[in-house]
Amino acid sequence: MTEPEEAPALRHERTTSGIEIADVYGPEAEPARLGAPGEFPFTRGVHRTGYRGRPWTMRQYAGFGSAEETNARFRYLLASGQTGLSVAFDLPTQMGYDSDDPMAAGEVGRVGVPIDSVADMELLFADIPLDQVSSSMTINATAAILLALYETVARRQGSDPKQLRGTVQNDILKEYIARGTYIFPPGPSMRLVTDTFAYCRTELPAFNTISISGYHMREAGSTAAQEVAFTIADAIAYADAAVAAGLAFDEFAPRLSFFFAAHNDLLEEVAKFRVARRVWADTARDRYQAADPRSMAMRFHVQTGGSTLTAQQPDVNVVRTTVQALAAVLGGAQSLHTNASDEALGLPTPQTARLALRTHQVLAYESGLTTPVDPLAGSYYVTALTDALESQVRALLQEITDRGGTLAALEAGYQQGEIADAAYAAQRAIEAREQVVVGVNAFTEGAAQRPEPQRIDPETERRQVERTRAIRGVRDQALADAALERLSDAAAGTENLLQRIRACIEASVTLGEIANGLRSVWGEYRP
Repeated sequence: MTEPEEAPALRHERTTSGIEIADVYGPEAEPARLGAPGEFPFTRGVHRTGYRGRPWTMRQYAGFGSAEETNARFRYLLASGQTGLSVAFDLPTQMGYDSDDPMAAGEVGRVGVPIDSVADMELLFADIPLDQVSSSMTINATAAILLALYETVARRQGSDPKQLRGTVQNDILKEYIARGTYIFPPGPSMRLVTDTFAYCRTELPAFNTISISGYHMREAGSTAAQEVAFTIADAIAYADAAVAAGLAFDEFAPRLSFFFAAHNDLLEEVAKFRVARRVWADTARDRYQAADPRSMAMRFHVQTGGSTLTAQQPDVNVVRTTVQALAAVLGGAQSLHTNASDEALGLPTPQTARLALRTHQVLAYESGLTTPVDPLAGSYYVTALTDALESQVRALLQEITDRGGTLAALEAGYQQGEIADAAYAAQRAIEAREQVVVGVNAFTEGAAQRPEPQRIDPETERRQVERTRAIRGVRDQALADAALERLSDAAAGTENLLQRIRACIEASVTLGEIANGLRSVWGEYRP
């Protein structure tokens, strides 16, 4: 008979961001700046009625294989009660390569859906009326191209672009800091971001032009405080660039959105979301003299922590995801994605994706959490955590300011180094069993549980390559060449590039060809 494993000691000294935890909290806790829900400084949420008016948008990140397969998954999730789409693109699409480019070999459709042309985008959203659903697109270096593809498909469906709702991630700074799917140097990349701001102001006024993302920094190993501070520092860099390009802050700021992770330290995560709203409200008011309350109200999407999922005992990931989703809801997220239990092993299957969606629905319809607005207001512990985290966040923001701002600090490797140090410390804590991970360094089992992963048909890549080549074979080549030439000329000047990108798409120019046209003018970034 196997001896029972000795349970590790519970530890109570600090949160995951290093905040010391007292034995008990009471009225002596420093009072936080709360305000009312829906009012400055938005500590308690951006909507006066919380979720009583409407629940958060329920999204499941999906994209794999082909546009047809992903479309089938989208329609399956919508039929199961999902209320918004979230598109994962494959690496070649993220990096600006068509599926038939030698650089794309072996990666087509593997971690997302391949989109080379408007024909692919039409297949992706077939039978899904884009004026009736909110779509989030996780894309950065090629965000302007994918947004133009999305708008083109909506126009062909007969939708009014001014009615389109959704978010394009479009956050290139975090790619330099934590993720790596960049193409162009920072200067031209920032131009694409601000060109998108200006274009959407008139053409797609209901679309969120950016999702400034702490999520990927948290997944790379940052603390909760670093996640908030580095995200707001990036937001400042984007806002400064947009103002320098001639945009008024209150013209574009209401369409800024943010994207955070939710990890396992439940109440620290709740406090993190409260701090993020409060610090951004102060920044918008004091740095940019915002007059529109919408410019000061931080709206954000949350995804549960992919890096917290384990291949060992993957069923336990359902519990982790539920705790993290609870943090997002108690923290007042506007939109939420819950990871599936098998995502440490591969793309989610239809069954695990459905269970992740059901997690939303249980929280929304069975838990009672949507009844009161901000149910944790007045918690002594949450109040103390919020103030302590805010102090850490403001100290990190000051450090970035002292280093010359986000771009200068990034070029010097400051954010990257801080995140690497935090990730190293977290891994050492796991190896020393100072941080327990159930099924990994405690409560382990001998036989590994390995559910059958989502399979990608190897023939998918071949079919995608053939479709892309066929599109080039039937288009008006002179029209395509002329559109590309005008795009390159515009890239060498100061003209807004979105109209030129749209013209390329209408001429059946592919995503890779558009990206290569910009590469020919701007070059590629090499850190």
